[in-house]
Order: sequence, then structure tokens, then C-alpha cells
Amino acid sequence: MPTSKTAKQSDAPAPRKLSNFLCFAIYSANLAFGRAYKPLLDELGLTYTQYIALVALSEEDDQTVSMLGEKLFLESNTLTPILKKLESSGLITRHRDPADERQVRVNLTPAGRDLVETNPGSALTDAIGLGDEFPVVQNSVARLRDNLLRAQAEPGK
Repeated sequence: MPTSKTAKQSDAPAPRKLSNFLCFAIYSANLAFGRAYKPLLDELGLTYTQYIALVALSEEDDQTVSMLGEKLFLESNTLTPILKKLESSGLITRHRDPADERQVRVNLTPAGRDLVETNPGSALTDAIGLGDEFPVVQNSVARLRDNLLRAQAEPGK
């Protein structure tokens, strides 16, 4: 039985389109977030990574550099220069753990806590435009991230 051109076309794989890649949607959304945050954080003299480090410290003070790095998904060799800059700006303090000199502990200063409490990201709430969907999207993206990290940690499963 001869097949029509339409049938052949439907059997062919769908063309690869960038707009169909979930990874690209997340990547480009990350870039858009960076662009949206930049002017807000420039006014504060911060980069986005510095800002999220401060937010993570506001949730739990006196963290070790390694604990903070795990929360931020950053290696200590990436995090240390960020923390040095925040310390020189008077937003955090770093000190050796007296119980384990190999560990460096990090704390917000009052100026750092005040800066985080200004919540510069709140200006983006309307721009995000998710309304009641916000927690659903946030949870879905976090679950996606966690699934990918788990798959990397457990290859072959």
C-alpha cells in the first residue's frame, strides 16, 4: 500500500527547535533573571552571586564555607573570592572555627543583614508575572534540579 507524502512526514522525527528544549528555556530564563537583577544589585554594589550568598547567610548565620558552598552549588575556590569581597565591603565576617582550625565560618554583619532585609528582588515580583503559579513553578524547577543532581551522583540508575 503506497504511503502518502503526509504519512511519511508524520513518521519523520520532529525538527529540532531550540524553543522545544527545556534546558534552553531554563538557561534563557536564568539569563533574563540576571538582566533583571543587574540594575537592582548594581545600585547596592553587588553581583547576583554575592547577593544570594548574603541571603543564604541570612537564613543561617555562622555557616562554614563548605556548608555555604553546598547551598549555593559553588566550589570553595569559587566562593572564597566572593566572600573576600563581601568581607572587604563590611557585609560579612570570616573567622577560623576554634574547634576545627581547617574550617572557616562566615557571619553577616549588621550592615549585611540590613542589606538583605531591603529585599531588592521584591521589585521583580510583578515582572515575573506568575502570580499564584509562582510556588508551583519554583518547586518544579527545584525538583528538576534535584533530579538531575541525583542522576549525576548515581550514574546508571
